[in-house]
Amino acid sequence: MYEQNNTTPPRPAARQDAIDINDFVFAATGARVRRLTTPDGTHWFPAVDVAGELGYANTRDALRLRVAQQHTTSLDDLARSVGTVDASCNIAGHGLKKSMKMVNLQGLVQLVNACTKPEAQPFKLWVSQVIATIQQEGSYSLEPAPVQPAPAERTAYVMPEQVVDALVRLEERATRTNDVLGEILDGQRVMTDVLRDIAGSLRAPSVAASKPTPAELLAVWRTKNLVVTEDVHAVAALLAPALTRGDARYRVDEIATRTGLPHERVQDCLRMLLKRGCVRQRGCTPDGTPVYALP
Repeated sequence: MYEQNNTTPPRPAARQDAIDINDFVFAATGARVRRLTTPDGTHWFPAVDVAGELGYANTRDALRLRVAQQHTTSLDDLARSVGTVDASCNIAGHGLKKSMKMVNLQGLVQLVNACTKPEAQPFKLWVSQVIATIQQEGSYSLEPAPVQPAPAERTAYVMPEQVVDALVRLEERATRTNDVLGEILDGQRVMTDVLRDIAGSLRAPSVAASKPTPAELLAVWRTKNLVVTEDVHAVAALLAPALTRGDARYRVDEIATRTGLPHERVQDCLRMLLKRGCVRQRGCTPDGTPVYALP
């Protein structure tokens, strides 16, 4: 037994669906419904998925009133009837409960025929035309496709016009929904940018008015941040001019060369400035140079 999500499980060569089951179910329900396919090629669907997509408020009532008993079963009974070793693994591995009610393709069609959603009308129209054709002509068959896929023994068929219309309409609706969501997200991004610009313009005067000179910055650090040692002051004095203009980008070896301090001592001084809240590191340049800025 196989579970269908996005991949099609292997099926016996003797059984080949005339219409791709995924397209068939999508045209009928308007959704990609989970599917279990037994080794004999019979398709089963979680009733809760189908009923939910078709707008039924109560799955149990929908099955009792709309689906013949022979077209529904529990997942536990289905797994036992199949009897394969990996059936339980497939069920547990995909989060399905053994108590779930399942409907086969006939049961799914019965639920669709009783559905009142306008989206189900094209599919229901096709079903009624199939029945009328069988009543009048004794049979119903699909037209073979003009171009056959490989291997040659596999026959492809032309999908009924009503099913194609349903698929096209549903895909267009999904596209429109994605477009609307994209427009909403774009609008949110624009609004975020506008609010950010407004906030930046409101902050700009106060930041510009309070921007200290390098000497003032060092004085503040000395009095409030306890930067008192000469080594730390030397590193701070090197960073201060660049910090008052925006950010300071210096490697440890560059600071060591300019201050005459050992690399280890430069690293100690930088850690002190960071720990005391005098500066903060806001990343690195592409070549790995640390970027420091005022808090």
